[in-house]
Amino acid sequence: MSGTSLDGLDLAYCHINPADGRWDYRIMAGRSIAYDPEMRDRLKNAIFLNGEEQLLLHNEYGHWLGKQAKTFIDTQDLEVDFISSHGHTSHHRPEKGLTFQLGSGQHLATASGLKTVCDFRTLDVALGGQGAPLVPIGDRLFFGQYDFCLNLGGISNISFEDGGKRIAYDIGLANMLLNHLCRDTANGFDKGGALAEAGRLLPDLFKQLNNLEYYRLPYPKSTGYEWFLREVVPLTEKAGGSLEDLLHTGVHHICEQIAIQLERFKIGSGQRLLVTGGGALNGYLMAVLKERLGGGIEVVVPDPALIEFKEALVFALMGALRMEEKVNVLSSVTGAARDSSSGVVYLP
Repeated sequence: MSGTSLDGLDLAYCHINPADGRWDYRIMAGRSIAYDPEMRDRLKNAIFLNGEEQLLLHNEYGHWLGKQAKTFIDTQDLEVDFISSHGHTSHHRPEKGLTFQLGSGQHLATASGLKTVCDFRTLDVALGGQGAPLVPIGDRLFFGQYDFCLNLGGISNISFEDGGKRIAYDIGLANMLLNHLCRDTANGFDKGGALAEAGRLLPDLFKQLNNLEYYRLPYPKSTGYEWFLREVVPLTEKAGGSLEDLLHTGVHHICEQIAIQLERFKIGSGQRLLVTGGGALNGYLMAVLKERLGGGIEVVVPDPALIEFKEALVFALMGALRMEEKVNVLSSVTGAARDSSSGVVYLP
């Protein structure tokens, strides 16, 4: 799994078994590989490549993914049935029928020597759907005991049951904004939210971010890096203020939009919210979110392994479901014409 936060590649070795209409899982081993600055920049700027350059990177990155997977498998001495790969999203414009994940499945399979399933979004987009978010199938089958599942990756998205249907959509900004602001710092991110905590709110920027048109769109909806570059970056560049102030305002904006969405669907008290993704490790962001929610919803932050590898785990599940020709993409989430068993299988 490689997400829009561009922090690196997550590899998870998972045991997955069906059990009484649900699925059990165990994350047996995991590894995160941070991108070096060159790789991070190439993936971030892939949106600007021409067709030939994009396909060359697609093949090269797929080969690199396969070599990383093979090294992980060999080092851990793992017995593997297949590799399930999300790839890295370079383009996502479902309104134009377009989504593209870098990481050629054929090159990945050939480099790793293992059957590979990937390209989980294209079929849903072809069916008129958003092609995102995809993780809600895992929220339903793995984490149904929670009322809400919130993922804080590059983008924030939420998933929940409503009237027997799984509903999910991209709320909006999360680590994509915070990491962009920290791009020139030593870490490249705000560890624990310490910088954000030291800042102060910029009221004009806070208002402008909250007034972004995307937040008023009905679901199903999804967004990506193109929207961020077009609508968000110009606001932060014109805002002024210190890095600490920009981060502080960004954190409060992220939490404000999450709270608005939860308050739309919250019924009574005693509900539980599972929070995963890199944002769950940002102590200041989590403190602001809890304060903004006012204690009406229990915020559950799981063990670090699940925070780090949940998305990789869910794509492993999606691969398993695809191998068994079972539904792994929900039209109630994406708005597609029908549910689908999505993914393309490549042999080495």
